[in-house]
Amino acid sequence: MGVFTFVCKSSGDEWSAKQLSGDLEASASSTFELQRKLVQAALSSDSSGGVQSSFSMVTPSSAVFQVIVGGGGGGAFIGGGGGGAAAAAGSAGGAAAPEAPPAEEKKEEKEESDDDMGFSLFD
Repeated sequence: MGVFTFVCKSSGDEWSAKQLSGDLEASASSTFELQRKLVQAALSSDSSGGVQSSFSMVTPSSAVFQVIVGGGGGGAFIGGGGGGAAAAAGSAGGAAAPEAPPAEEKKEEKEESDDDMGFSLFD
């Protein structure tokens, strides 16, 4: 399993990205094209299984993009910040997902009438 983290920056009409700890980099005219190029670059370095990716804007001109190769959940897109690595780590071991806690029983709440408060709205 390989985890590739990129810092992406916009300069004018072009987005560029450099790997946080490595030599991979790419540039493109849109974030979509940049993500495609970075996934291909990660796959050329490690093609051991499915691909997961996460793209999170930090400011209007900067973002973090993470590509996870291998780890079990092939083809899933994880949108949102920070969840990608945890989700991949959870599925990488092949262990069953933990059981969901039982749903809490809902208690019916009676609406209080105006009479219960000692006054009425229309008095």
